[in-house]
Amino acid sequence: MILPFFVYGTLRPGEVNHDLFLRGRTLREEPGRLPGAVLYEGPGYPYAVEEPGGAVRGELVTALPEAYAGLLAELDRLEEYVPGDARSLYERVAREVVRAADGTAVRAWVYVAAPRVAARLRALGRPIGGGEWRGRA
Repeated sequence: MILPFFVYGTLRPGEVNHDLFLRGRTLREEPGRLPGAVLYEGPGYPYAVEEPGGAVRGELVTALPEAYAGLLAELDRLEEYVPGDARSLYERVAREVVRAADGTAVRAWVYVAAPRVAARLRALGRPIGGGEWRGRA
């Protein structure tokens, strides 16, 4: 399934991994919001944890068709996501993301905290107010 990506941390424009992974490989990057998730502080990067009532701010990124397969594999490695592996830090899931420009919903890949990580963050983690990782204190 070919979907855009929703990025909310180090892959956003101006952040360290944007240039390393996305520059020159995208058709479009536009502001968006992931409803039903709360952002938690991680060790140098954030985690989106699926929780009702929250929303995470980030960018909806559409990859160039010729770059898609390679980019998907590279992002899975970056996010330490291996399908079916309980040791994964993140899970890649398809979710509805709302475009900031017009409020339309778009199905996109999102890397959310894997179940064991999410449970630990809910119990002991520090939520990031407003769902915005940029400019955090």
